[in-house]
Amino acid sequence: DILVQPKGTELAAVIRLCRKYDVPYQVIGNGSNLLVGDRGIRGLVIEMLSKEDEICVEDDCITVGAGMLLSKTANRAAEHGLTGMEFAAGIPGRIGGAVVMNAGAYGGEMKDILTAVTVLDQEGNEKILSAEELELGYRTSCILKKGYIVTGAKIKLKHGEETAIRARMEKQPLEYPSAGSTFKRPEGYFAGKLIMDAGLRGYLVGEAQVSEKHCGFVINRGNATAADVRTLMQNVADIVEEKFGVRLEPEVKMIGEF
Repeated sequence: DILVQPKGTELAAVIRLCRKYDVPYQVIGNGSNLLVGDRGIRGLVIEMLSKEDEICVEDDCITVGAGMLLSKTANRAAEHGLTGMEFAAGIPGRIGGAVVMNAGAYGGEMKDILTAVTVLDQEGNEKILSAEELELGYRTSCILKKGYIVTGAKIKLKHGEETAIRARMEKQPLEYPSAGSTFKRPEGYFAGKLIMDAGLRGYLVGEAQVSEKHCGFVINRGNATAADVRTLMQNVADIVEEKFGVRLEPEVKMIGEF
């Protein structure tokens, strides 16, 4: 119903107003891990954005705003010859969302590089949490459980050589758009292989499709609705469970009204 893009201290004021008047709110970053219901989102959506000057590099540490793109942060690290963030160069999200879900790819994840995170609590008060306090696990953290909003992060990397760092970044397959992995990795298995082995490569519901290139991804062929995608995900999970006894859990977060 309402979209707000707060700057600086405006965020705390917005949260306090929502609490005061009992207005539901949803915080988003780049939206790349979200499936939004076709009927939209009730209440307030707060979109976290950061300007270029919200990346500060000091020696081997980077302090960055929650609304900064991971790709821009990884590129800034490479410019300064800092290694350890190459895994994030192709993740289409922002720092805040990456912290919340402990985003990862290609053998690296946020918990490997985070040292501290700044958050607002549900009353709009600022807190600084250490990496240990975040309870970072596989696609999880304490932030969602406690209703915190990430406003910034401090990342510690290692000194390296820019040419080698960029070579590692360029090896990642960025030529195809996607919302990332659709399902979490089940313990002892790979979601994409289970889906492929169930004969679901290219499986369609409306114009939503299990990717023929990588079965762990669901793509939009053009005019898929959120309902198409959700139905496809439910069908895939049911078929995989029936065939292999393993229940796939969504990694994509569903918000809004379906």
